[in-house]
Amino acid sequence: MDLIGSGSDPSRQIRVRFVTKLEPSLRVPAAPIAVPSYLTRMGLSEIVNHILNSANTEYESQPFDFLVDGELVRMPLDEFLLAKGISAERVLEIEYVKAVAPKKQQDPCLHDDWVSAVDGSHPSSILTGCYDSFARIWKGGSVCTHILEGHHGAITSARYIKSKGKGPNSENGFHLVTGSKDRSLRLWKFNEAEDMEHPMRIGAYKILPGHTSSVQTITSDPFGDMICSGSWDCSIKLWEVNSSEADGAVSIKKRKLNSNSLDTEESQLEGMATSTLLGHTQCVSSVAWPDSQVIYSASWDHSIKQWDVQTCKETWNMVCGKALNCLDIGGEGSALIAAGSSDPVLRIWDPRKPGTLAPIFQFSSHSSWITACKWHPVSWFHLLSASYDGKVMLWDLRTAWPLAIIDSHEDKVLCADWWRDDRVISGGADTKLCITSGIEIC
Repeated sequence: MDLIGSGSDPSRQIRVRFVTKLEPSLRVPAAPIAVPSYLTRMGLSEIVNHILNSANTEYESQPFDFLVDGELVRMPLDEFLLAKGISAERVLEIEYVKAVAPKKQQDPCLHDDWVSAVDGSHPSSILTGCYDSFARIWKGGSVCTHILEGHHGAITSARYIKSKGKGPNSENGFHLVTGSKDRSLRLWKFNEAEDMEHPMRIGAYKILPGHTSSVQTITSDPFGDMICSGSWDCSIKLWEVNSSEADGAVSIKKRKLNSNSLDTEESQLEGMATSTLLGHTQCVSSVAWPDSQVIYSASWDHSIKQWDVQTCKETWNMVCGKALNCLDIGGEGSALIAAGSSDPVLRIWDPRKPGTLAPIFQFSSHSSWITACKWHPVSWFHLLSASYDGKVMLWDLRTAWPLAIIDSHEDKVLCADWWRDDRVISGGADTKLCITSGIEIC
């Protein structure tokens, strides 16, 4: 068996066959061809683009990525074959896909303080939370149409509330929830189709007090009926979205539009938590509710816990050894746990594998605390991470190196999310909401 080594003849060639699942216009002939063994993915991309351009002179070149036996090639071919123990005598089948590379940076949306929360789950607008105590709706990612006022402290988390498993709300209606350092959650609803000349200031229709310290994280169940919150008081609380007879009305001062003066009073409902989940010993930094019966939580106590919603009991516990800042559930079977910590390594676990709590993947290109991680809404392989190092990184489980590094912030990145499947949104201590577009993920 002939294995190519790094010291081999530079003129050495390998016979390869390029295959792809892309549309027919991007497919090259399946016949084997000989290529230099020293080629990297850039050289392979040039070959594929040359073949495609020869068949269609109007074709515009684009970057591709390449997989051998399901793993992305991130080194010269000869080194890759040697590292994987692959014979150089066989015809090497190489699959090519569109490279995940951001193509455009939109003008940032400026805030008055740190942008601490973003949610891109609604296709027409972006929700942000800010340290100035306001949440904002950005229509099309550029125009602020609504300002959500009422909190008395920095907003730490802001979410669209899902509706019957089909995304947030329907048509023009919105339901939102925010959490704050003022120890409360607030529920909001409004119609984005309302005509207005200025950003509309709206108040919450329901206040959810009950935590004894800052609310750090919130999420909703897959059907939008319940909300889950985690706090610096080490507890997790569950809340009903809809009003009940137990809710009481409280009188709240409401500000005039575009004014600092208090004008009228209005009544808002005040809700009570339906359940409290206890078990963490430090700040609950992140919660996820991927299934109606299961909640996951991450904490500064170094643990990730799984909770049964019906019994409110802990059913699974994993200790990482580092303070955890964020987690998200996704990937294969929507079952993989991704979490970012203070060391700063992005780790991924598969709780379905018995007998071990070791992560199945570890990504360590960040240089400071990881503040956010989010699986791509469609792809099983792709996810993003954000960090205090000022960078957002895009990852593919098929390689240990980041696919792309988005360096659009001038300070710590505090939050990040996907938007419309092909954009990344992020907020940071530089007071910017940044939007990176043109990210093609197959």
